[in-house]
Amino acid sequence: MASKTKKSTKSKSKNKITVRPLVASDLEAVIAIDEAIVGRVRRGFFERRLRAATKNPKNFIYVGAEHDGALKGFAFVRLLTGEFGGDHTVAVLDAIGVDPKTQSHGFGSALMAHVDEVMKAKNITDMHTQTTTPHSNMLRFLEGIGFVPAPRLVLARDVGALNA
Repeated sequence: MASKTKKSTKSKSKNKITVRPLVASDLEAVIAIDEAIVGRVRRGFFERRLRAATKNPKNFIYVGAEHDGALKGFAFVRLLTGEFGGDHTVAVLDAIGVDPKTQSHGFGSALMAHVDEVMKAKNITDMHTQTTTPHSNMLRFLEGIGFVPAPRLVLARDVGALNA
């Protein structure tokens, strides 16, 4: 669940960063930030994720980082119980993004620090995520905040031919 209070922190560049719950009016900014990072619009994904998060906040952590009233970054985390072969709750980082113009200024770290606080309050000790681009800025960021390769093999199967 997103925290009800705003949390301020200082970035490396001494700018005040406020981390707060995302709201419906943040959707366009989230989509724009993500498009600037991945190069395509994923409107449907973010509409569904924000709708699910606000409808069922106990199953999500969904926060934004802002500076001077403008959204600069976001994070969506799902909370799953019974996944990955266990019976405890696991946090899954579904999406995180920081406006490319403000990357490396502490916004991503501020988002994750807030997520960590919420997870601690909920007694959640495990977080998973994945990325498809090795040696990318995202991988370096994830490694920098403590992610390591999991002892798990993820398999994929192309079923496109079955649907043709």
